[in-house]
Amino acid sequence: MNVQYINPVLISMLNVLKTMAQMDPKPGKPSIKNDNASPGVVTGMMDMNTDSVKGSIAISFTGPVILDVAQRMMHEEFTEVNEIVADLTGEITNMVTGGAKAIFQEKGINFAMSLPKVLTGENHLIQHAGNGPTVSLPFNSDKGIFYVEICFDE
Repeated sequence: MNVQYINPVLISMLNVLKTMAQMDPKPGKPSIKNDNASPGVVTGMMDMNTDSVKGSIAISFTGPVILDVAQRMMHEEFTEVNEIVADLTGEITNMVTGGAKAIFQEKGINFAMSLPKVLTGENHLIQHAGNGPTVSLPFNSDKGIFYVEICFDE
C-alpha cells in the first residue's frame, strides 16, 4: 500500500486524541493484517472513495482504552461499552477520517466519505471496502493498545 494513504490517517488520529481527549498515544510498527477479526470490542469504520480508488478506515478499541477515551472526552465514568461509548467511537472515527480527508485534499486527492458504522462485541469482523492489503497501525496508550486499520485498492 502506498504510504500516502497511511500518514494522513496517522497524523489525524494523533491530533484528534490529543485535542479531544488530552491523550498522547505512541504509534507502533505497522503490519499487514491477514484476517477480518477485530482486535477490539468496539470498532468505528468509514469508507473513503474517489472515482478511481476505494478504501476504508477502521479504528478498533479494546475495552480499557475506549472507556478511558470516553471518560476523558465526556467527563464521566464508564464501566462498560454501552450505546454512548459506541456512539463516541463513531464520532471519533468521523473526526479522524475527516481530518485525514482534509490532508488528502491538500495533496489533490478528493475522497467522498460514508457515514460511520460502529461494530461492537468480542470477535466481530471488519470488512474493508478496498481490495488491497489491510495495514494495521497499533497505538500504545496508558490503558493499552488500540488499532487503526487502513485498506485501499492497490
